[in-house]
Amino acid sequence: MTTKDIYCEVAGVHEEVVLKVQDAIPQLGETVKIFKALADETRLKIAYSLTVEEEMCVCDVAAVIGSSVATASHHLRYLRDHALAKSKRKGRMVYYSLADNHVHQLVTIAHDHAIEGDKDDRNG
Repeated sequence: MTTKDIYCEVAGVHEEVVLKVQDAIPQLGETVKIFKALADETRLKIAYSLTVEEEMCVCDVAAVIGSSVATASHHLRYLRDHALAKSKRKGRMVYYSLADNHVHQLVTIAHDHAIEGDKDDRNG
């Protein structure tokens, strides 16, 4: 890709397009928090694990990510505090799951996109 492919050759703003888009953009602060929470590889691995197995106890999550229970618990609490996961106690065990199907979709679609992008890079 050359700079010719990424820059307009003529400077000019389509004001009606800019105004329409600016009016349509909502406040994105909460959305940014979601992506920041998932930008950590360990938390993303946990979230992806919860797309494979709907519910996991803290000890199992720790084993999957290769960490201590305390570290897994910290990351799970972070995901829960950012409304990406939920927890429930069953006896002496605490189990986590994704907060809802939107989170499941975000994680799986992002992964699918990354895989497709990687294939495109190799074929491009």
